Amino acid sequence: MAGPPGGGRDEVAAYLALAQVPGIGATRLRTLVAALHAPAGAIAALPGFSRAAAGAIRAASPAGGHEILSQLDRLGAAVLLPDDPRFPPLLSEIPEPPALLYVWGDPAWLRRPAVGIVGSRDHTSYGADAARALAVGVARAGVVVTSGMARGIDAIAHGAALEAGGASVGVLGNGFGVIYPAANRTLYERMITAGCLVSELPPGERPHAGAFPRRNRLISGLAGVTVVVEAAPGSGALITSDCALDQGRTVLAVPGPITSPTSLGCNRLIQQGAKPALSAADILEELGLPGVADSGPGARGETAPRSQPPDLNNLQRSLWDALVVEPKHVDVLVATAGGETGAVLTALTELEMRGLVRQQPGMVFGLT
Repeated sequence: MAGPPGGGRDEVAAYLALAQVPGIGATRLRTLVAALHAPAGAIAALPGFSRAAAGAIRAASPAGGHEILSQLDRLGAAVLLPDDPRFPPLLSEIPEPPALLYVWGDPAWLRRPAVGIVGSRDHTSYGADAARALAVGVARAGVVVTSGMARGIDAIAHGAALEAGGASVGVLGNGFGVIYPAANRTLYERMITAGCLVSELPPGERPHAGAFPRRNRLISGLAGVTVVVEAAPGSGALITSDCALDQGRTVLAVPGPITSPTSLGCNRLIQQGAKPALSAADILEELGLPGVADSGPGARGETAPRSQPPDLNNLQRSLWDALVVEPKHVDVLVATAGGETGAVLTALTELEMRGLVRQQPGMVFGLT
């Protein structure tokens, strides 16, 4: 654990104690660490500090900070202050950067290229498949998958990244030692081992409504690109996309059926100018990794694997066989595969989501 330059454990404890005072943000903490033992009148004279605030600061005991450090030691976790070289640089660039970051797992993942994948808790099977395909594709390309550890799309994205042999960062709306939701207990353990968990809240703090919007700004803040998979109007995933836009980051959205409530938010994002996320290659391109995208899963280049995946259904296999030689118009594919137009388009979309098929102008489809 590291504190301000020249600071040791006592100074970090003082910083943590002050961080628990309501209304004390990152911009004031550095000054106040040195003023912890200053007269209350001197603190009240600082711009923006009332006598009530000065009294609360004077009442903050370093013992509280030492207790937090002891809890972190017992868990095997750490706290990163803004001057720590392990502090994620992308978070230093956002409005309202965190005053500190509690980290449980390997903090090195916080400095790697990352994508935020977020979506609905009450998702469809289509949304689950899309989140899984995108997370696997970027994870295999060495990109960290960041999300909010909620049930639904968040948990699917985290789990898929780990299963693909990649890493994932989970941003919590609660403190370490509290598992929320309880069904994610196993995922928590996997994340600590193969990725890391982060939170602004001290160990033991329970989740509360106000914590989640602030958590969402960290999900997008840690990522160069945020992808919304499924989101009904007003959902937390759309709050995360708003945070990303406020931070000057790129937002992609997975298109969905116009009849699906959980795709309404994504379709509106695309209507407003967000790039559709049709494959992992779209995400990697936005991260400035086109070379990786051209040769990895979800690729669009000629170097992509051309062997038929073993888990395709009958219609998908027929379409694959029809496209092996050359791209074809959708009408030709309907006639060749022998399926209904709607079923063929659905199958092509599923193949496209997996990065196996690419749509060309004029409703022509070809293998990647």
